[in-house]
Amino acid sequence: MHPLLILLIGMVVILGAIIVLRMDAFLALIAAAILVSLLAPGDAATKITRVAEGFGRTAGSIGIVIALAAIIGAAMQASGAADRIVQSFLGLLGEQRGATALAASGFVLSIPVFYDTVFYLLVPLARAMHARTNRNYLKYLMAIAGGACATHTLVPPTPGPLAVAGAFGVDLGTMILVGMAVALPAAGAGLWFAGFVDARMPVTPASAAGGAATSARDEGAPMPGLVASFAPIVLPVLLISAHTIVQALRPAAGTDAEWWAALSPWTATLGNANLALFLSAGVALLVYLRRRRPTREQAADLVSGALMGAGIIILITAAGGAFGAMLQAAGIGPAIESFFGGYAGSGMVYLVLAFAVASLIKVAQGSSTVAMITTAGMLTPMVAGATLPFHAVYLATATAAGSLVGTWMNDSGFWVFSKLGGVSEVQTLKSWSLLSALVGVTAFLTTLLLAVLLPLR
Repeated sequence: MHPLLILLIGMVVILGAIIVLRMDAFLALIAAAILVSLLAPGDAATKITRVAEGFGRTAGSIGIVIALAAIIGAAMQASGAADRIVQSFLGLLGEQRGATALAASGFVLSIPVFYDTVFYLLVPLARAMHARTNRNYLKYLMAIAGGACATHTLVPPTPGPLAVAGAFGVDLGTMILVGMAVALPAAGAGLWFAGFVDARMPVTPASAAGGAATSARDEGAPMPGLVASFAPIVLPVLLISAHTIVQALRPAAGTDAEWWAALSPWTATLGNANLALFLSAGVALLVYLRRRRPTREQAADLVSGALMGAGIIILITAAGGAFGAMLQAAGIGPAIESFFGGYAGSGMVYLVLAFAVASLIKVAQGSSTVAMITTAGMLTPMVAGATLPFHAVYLATATAAGSLVGTWMNDSGFWVFSKLGGVSEVQTLKSWSLLSALVGVTAFLTTLLLAVLLPLR
C-alpha cells in the first residue's frame, strides 16, 4: 500500500475517533499506530511489537520530565510561590500596567505549570483588577492567555514542545532558549491585540462556572520569598541551558579547549533534563514544606494528585510517539518528499509544511499537544536524510506555532477561557480564538526570520 494512503488512513482514524466517537486521545493514537503498523511493510510477527517499542522510546524520553514538571507546578501553587511571582510583576509594573504584569506572569508560570492551571490561578486577579478600575476586563483575560499559551506551546518542559524537541532530535537546552526567543515576540503581539480587542469589545465579567477561581494556597497565608518562588523555574532553565552554552562556546583546540572539555561532563550531568527537573522539584517541595508545614498525608496527596494528572499526558504523548514511529516504518518521509519534488530543496518548505499541518490537525481535533506530536511524527522521517540550511529546532518551533492556530469549541482551552473567565462563546471566538491564532502566526514568522538570520549551523 502507498505510504500516503497509509498516512491518510491513520489520520482518518485519529480524527474520526476523537471527533466523531469522542474517544480518548490515547486510545485514538494507539489504534491509529497499530493500524498503520499493520499496513506498513515488515515482518508480521513484529508489527505489534514495534508499536510498543515506539511507545516505550517516547515514554522513556519524556515521562520523568513531565511527571516532575507536574509536581513542580502543584507545589508552587500550593506553597504560594506562583502567587508571589504574580505579585512581584504587579509590584514592578504597577496597576496601571496590570495587563503587562498578568501577561508576564502567565509567560513565566506556564514554563513549568500547565496552561489550564495558570489561567485558573490568574483569573481572580483579572477580576479583582477590573473591580478596582471598572474597565479592561477582556484585556486582562487575553493578556493572561496570550502570555501563558506562548510558553506552554514553545518552551519545555510542557509536553508538546518536549515531544517535538525529542522527535526532531533537538537538544533540550537549545529548545528552551530558542523557544523563549520565539515566544517573547508572540506574547508581545498577544498583549497588543488584547488592548485592541478590549477597546472595541468591552466585556463585563459574568459569574465563572462553579464560582470565581481561587488560589490553591490558604487565603491569608504568608507567601514565600521572591528568590525561593522563582527558584523552581530558573534552576532547571539555567542547568539545562548551561550545557548547551558550554558546547556552543567550546573552542576546537588550545588550552581553553581543555578547560571547556573538563567542564563539559559536569554541565552534561547537571544539565540532563531528568536531573535538572528532579532538583527543581526538590526545591519546589522544600519551599512548600517549609512554608505550609503540611502533614505527611497532605504532602503525599499533593504529589500523587500531580502524578495522576501527569500520567494521562505521558500516555497521550507516548502514544503519539508510537504513531509517528509507525509512519516512519511505513516510509511516509520519502513519499512526502517526492510529492514536493524540488521545492523541498530550500528547506523553508519544511517549516511551512510543519506549520500548516499542525494548524490543520489542531482545527480538526482541538488538542495542541496531539497536533504537535502527530505533525512531528509525519515530518521526522521526511527530514531524516535531508540537509537543512537551519537548525532542526526551527522545525520544532514551527510545529508548535501551528498548533496554536485554529482553536475553537473542540479545544479545552476555549472552554477554560470562556467558563472561568465568564465570557460568552461568541465573545470567546472573537477574542481567545483570534488571539491564539495571532500568537501562533507571530511565532511562525519569528521562526522564519531566525531560520534565515540565525540558522545555528
